[in-house]
Amino acid sequence: MIDLFVFNQILVYIALAFILLSLYLEWIGPTFTFLIAVSFLGLFNVLTPKEILTGFSNEQIIVIILLLLLGDIIQKAHVVDRVFNLVFKKVKGYRSFLAQMMALVAGFSAFLNNTPIVAVMMPYLHSWGKKNNVSVSKLMIPLSYAAILGGCATLIGTSTNLIVNGMVVDSGMDSLGLFDFTIIGLTMVVIGILYMIFFGSKFLPAKRNVIDDFMENSREYIIDAEIRKGSFLIGKTIEEAGLRNLQGLYLFEILRDDMVLSAVAPETILLEGDFLFFTGETTSVSDLIKPGSGLTLPNVGMLTRKKYTEVIEIVVSHNSTLINKTVKEANFRGKYDSAIIAIHRNGERLQGKLGEIRLKAGDVLLLLAGSDLTNRSADSYDFYFISKVSEFRKKEGYKIATLLIGTAVAIAISALGFISLFMALIILLIVLISIGMAHPKDLPKSIDYNLAMIIAMSLALGTAMINTGVAANISEVIIGVFKPLGILGLMFGLYFITTILAAYITNKASVAIIFPIAISLATDLECSPVPFILITAFASAANFMTPIGYQTNLMVYGPGGYAFKDYFKVGFPLTIIYMIASVLILYVMYF
Repeated sequence: MIDLFVFNQILVYIALAFILLSLYLEWIGPTFTFLIAVSFLGLFNVLTPKEILTGFSNEQIIVIILLLLLGDIIQKAHVVDRVFNLVFKKVKGYRSFLAQMMALVAGFSAFLNNTPIVAVMMPYLHSWGKKNNVSVSKLMIPLSYAAILGGCATLIGTSTNLIVNGMVVDSGMDSLGLFDFTIIGLTMVVIGILYMIFFGSKFLPAKRNVIDDFMENSREYIIDAEIRKGSFLIGKTIEEAGLRNLQGLYLFEILRDDMVLSAVAPETILLEGDFLFFTGETTSVSDLIKPGSGLTLPNVGMLTRKKYTEVIEIVVSHNSTLINKTVKEANFRGKYDSAIIAIHRNGERLQGKLGEIRLKAGDVLLLLAGSDLTNRSADSYDFYFISKVSEFRKKEGYKIATLLIGTAVAIAISALGFISLFMALIILLIVLISIGMAHPKDLPKSIDYNLAMIIAMSLALGTAMINTGVAANISEVIIGVFKPLGILGLMFGLYFITTILAAYITNKASVAIIFPIAISLATDLECSPVPFILITAFASAANFMTPIGYQTNLMVYGPGGYAFKDYFKVGFPLTIIYMIASVLILYVMYF
């Protein structure tokens, strides 16, 4: 007969194995993975309903939500891009631009959500690279790394640090301070920038950016057009229809019912219902959109009759609701006043009708957009803009001043201990709503409910690991392996295990699994848990080795034209440097 305590441990190990396999093999999304694992433990009474739900009352979850709301207001006010315009106006030279760009992005990321900062910067990097003849692949990874480095420098710089702090408070310890991360974080911002300027940039591939590839390599994008009833092209040959020598476009295939005509001869007669597949340049797409072409882009519809449209590029985000949907199912025309007319997927040649292609994270989409796209996508996390000319409503000067000064004051008074960060942000948001910088009805659209659910379930998982002794068991194994190397060896071992999990599973999962182990390690060693807690935070958040390890890495994956190995080539040395520096600094500070 198995002892109940041992049986509960087995159940927790099963839940952990499920989480690792599900996230690594991408069975289901992170949110549902954690929900299933915690529900499984609740079903067998390893966790009580109260323990499962306790996480939702954790202050740090609300702080994360409030920071996301504030970041959204700042993004919509276009404060950040105005600063970028001012700073980069006269910058010349790759290294000079790289240094200033990374320093500025890291500074913003220390106090603001880094995802919108990267989203705002991507069009600037494309434009600057084009003007200065620098490949965008030399700029995109440094942008992501700068956001990660800056985010690690403060408690509020990244949601990972706040999740760790939520677990700290949930464990009955005092909350971490706003600047408890800064000694290591700021040191690594400087070291990280120097590394990228003098070493990392040499490992970056000099690839053509996706827009230039689209313009000059006609094989990268595929556009399909249909010959509909009434078209003057019906009954004509390819030669007679003038489709043989289109400027910048090449007709390579015709789909007729279930038959594919791959070798399109000049004498091929066009029939109603034919789907014509072209490869071509961005500027040539307009030839297919014009009403007089006799061709119809199936997804465009009435957009061609609008007074204002433009062709833009976007990238599908890592947590987009568009993932695994077909182009037709995505319903861009109804939701975003735009239509997908072409897709780029890291050099992969896509087959079949555009409307039937399933979208993936990192896909670069070419859109024909109406004037209402900006308003309809303002609260969307489905995609980020790469290259777009937009019109925005100007905000009054006093509102911008209130936003900037209010943010600085909220951070300052909470850091000095006059008021909690939670209350400071609440007051600031009330002020911003009262002056019209945000509307109460719009705020719920900016909340990342998936993130809140993952954090709450992570806290519950940590409780299960501690209560059942699983965390203590794993910590004993780690101690047994690394103890011969001393406390310093244990710290390096904990960092290495955590960063590997974060790189290939996700940083939130690594925090959920490693935090209770870190606490158990400190208990077994009879020392302060703080250095082990900070190791867990830094190893999870400072994620450079893979595109899937951090959301900003995935954001620049498609636009930079990177391969998976590019991240490892550039990010592995930086990960080792970060590990050595942070562990040594923590060892000197606490031992």
